[in-house]
Amino acid sequence: MFDSPDFDLAPYAGSGADRRERSVRRTFCSWEEAGWRSLLVQSFTHAPRAEELPLPGTADLHLVLCTAGDAVMRTRDGGRETRRRWVPGRLELMLPGRATVRGYRAAAPLRSVQVHLPRAAVRRAAAELGHPEPDFEELRAALGAGDPVVEQIMRALPVSGPAGDLYAESAAAFLTAHLLSRGRDRPLPGPEHAGVRAAIALMRERPGDPLTVADLAAEAHLSPYHFLRVFREATGETPHRYLTRLRMAQARRLLDGTRLPLDDIAARCGFSSAAALSAAFLRHVGVRPSAYRAR
Repeated sequence: MFDSPDFDLAPYAGSGADRRERSVRRTFCSWEEAGWRSLLVQSFTHAPRAEELPLPGTADLHLVLCTAGDAVMRTRDGGRETRRRWVPGRLELMLPGRATVRGYRAAAPLRSVQVHLPRAAVRRAAAELGHPEPDFEELRAALGAGDPVVEQIMRALPVSGPAGDLYAESAAAFLTAHLLSRGRDRPLPGPEHAGVRAAIALMRERPGDPLTVADLAAEAHLSPYHFLRVFREATGETPHRYLTRLRMAQARRLLDGTRLPLDDIAARCGFSSAAALSAAFLRHVGVRPSAYRAR
């Protein structure tokens, strides 16, 4: 079992842990497979049925997305039982600090992605954005009706391999800012976009450096949460995706115009090894670097 002072992992330990372990099989953990610490992402395959499954309350913002299956989920919360259909796309926020007991019988195999955002990070983000901490009951109800942005991000998060700290930080901060800003969107002033241009210039100058959200936000003279919102509005992309595109363009130029070995190209483009570069290049360009160079 992993551990971190920033996260409340009550659902995975304590009373009823053995029963929970029999009911789910973890297929991905971002801490173990991607080395992240700022964001905990897990994927699970669930048992076909569970009659009385206790889930202790957690202080984290705990998001659950059903990615496969079909079941009617019974949830007992403070003596009241509710029933909700669990099908792909069903999104749920577990209310902080509130324990529940669940039961279901699945008509098709159930799978889920679950994301933990530390409560302390949510409070910091709310303060930086000038928002109050959300009404979690209201937010839970709103997410229950669906949120395509949250769903898309959660489906993309179980990624092992070269996705590093910038990816995790960007995803955690963007998710937090999006949840806090639901219903509060308003036009952003022009000077903030000058900060985005400064951050992009830094990325272009230093594509091989291990840039973080904090580095880019400092260059833009914005808080990380404001920076992520403005960057997304200005470019339509997260900083991680934008930087990856710049790195792919740099790798193409080096493959086209030099005979540098792949290890050297990887280092100049911000990848830890030729294998990491090759995996990213295949995902974004569609071929391996060696095949691209030969072609």
